Amino acid sequence: MRIACIGNSITYGSGLANRAQESYPAQLQTLLGSSYEVLNFGVSGATMLKKGNKPYWNTPEYQKALLSNPHLVFIKLGTNDSKVVNRPMMGDFEQDYRDMIRSFIELPSHPRVVLLLPVKAFSDEKFGISGTYLKASMIPMIQKLAYDEKLAVLDLYSLFADKEELLADKIHPNVVGAGFIARRLYDFIKLQAKPVPGGNGLIDEAEKSNFYGYNCFSFDFKGHKAKIVVPKAVAKGMPWIWRARFWGHEPQTDIALLERGFYVVYCDVAELFGNAEAIGVWNDFYAQLRKMGFAKKAVLEGMSRGGVYAYNWAAANPTKVACVYVDNPVLDLKSWPGGKGIGPGSKKEWGIFLKDYGYTTEEQAEGFAGSPIDKIKDIVKGKYPMLHVCGDMDELVPMSENTLPFAEKIKQAGGDIRIIHKPEGKHHPHSLPNPQAIVDFILKAR
Repeated sequence: MRIACIGNSITYGSGLANRAQESYPAQLQTLLGSSYEVLNFGVSGATMLKKGNKPYWNTPEYQKALLSNPHLVFIKLGTNDSKVVNRPMMGDFEQDYRDMIRSFIELPSHPRVVLLLPVKAFSDEKFGISGTYLKASMIPMIQKLAYDEKLAVLDLYSLFADKEELLADKIHPNVVGAGFIARRLYDFIKLQAKPVPGGNGLIDEAEKSNFYGYNCFSFDFKGHKAKIVVPKAVAKGMPWIWRARFWGHEPQTDIALLERGFYVVYCDVAELFGNAEAIGVWNDFYAQLRKMGFAKKAVLEGMSRGGVYAYNWAAANPTKVACVYVDNPVLDLKSWPGGKGIGPGSKKEWGIFLKDYGYTTEEQAEGFAGSPIDKIKDIVKGKYPMLHVCGDMDELVPMSENTLPFAEKIKQAGGDIRIIHKPEGKHHPHSLPNPQAIVDFILKAR
């Protein structure tokens, strides 16, 4: 199987002591072994733009890549297109990229083409490359192309979001960084996945949109807004992650799992604070997903108050949960929105909570015991692992009233829980810039 790596200096291996062995295509060759032939067609400074300051189109490497008749093509261009000198031609970027995709797809070997998002640049000046422009403009354009052309796209940007130390000049990965790219491509190649089932059982009236390069189907489910995002190829068992709240916020974990063949689903039960009605709607939504072939056990994801939704459903359905990932989660509704401890709470949301649970007075609510922290015995019945990502200085949902006492009770009950601390972290931003630790947890749990 021949693999063509199309790219710029990062693909070429600029700055490496021995690029023939240390570039990411070379390291990918070592990982894959002799059944594969990995070809490095990187050109330092190359642009995707045909009228850029150094078009890849005009290089001998491009012609050699076409003549190699590959079975798989990784395209990693766009970094140099971010230079100020190339901005006037940026209106041509998408069409130029489409033309390159076509030039490979139409080869006799009809290769699979995969788009690689640029590695994060930690500078707006080095070599004229703008990290800010890369994130704001180049990456959305490449994700849109992946959506339009129905191609797989791999997020190398987030992979390096916390790895500035691996880019000595703030642009080019060192040998370790090149190894991270090689490993990501290797995992993608070796992923056991199959084509998305025809039709997917989705509601005919569903509205289709672009979710960072993937098909997102939005529809009404029994009066509630629902969404299903479909991967380009489905991993074995049709795994899925169920976002509890705040659709699309800090989506890096969802995107990373889509790359790995997971579905991403959502059913909006805001603002019911995990009460019986919310659980009932989710039970029906779960049953619908099972009819569509989704895995029996869901990966639950909850940010902030989403932690209540995730854990309350998990407590009611312990055998249907693969794992729980929550982020600065609300685990005691008296802490938030109640504001009965050191946190500020929310008077407005507390009023909604009282209505949701049928309380007419504050005194009645004093005996409330329907938060996740009150359901430890039911939660640990599932024997699923739990991961909490928390800002130690969360000013809205204090750890001392939520994750810390919850985790202690879980451990005492024999549960499996892990906390990733963000020492200076507040309530926002959620998640991690590089979600790899979260993704590894989920992949191991399922």
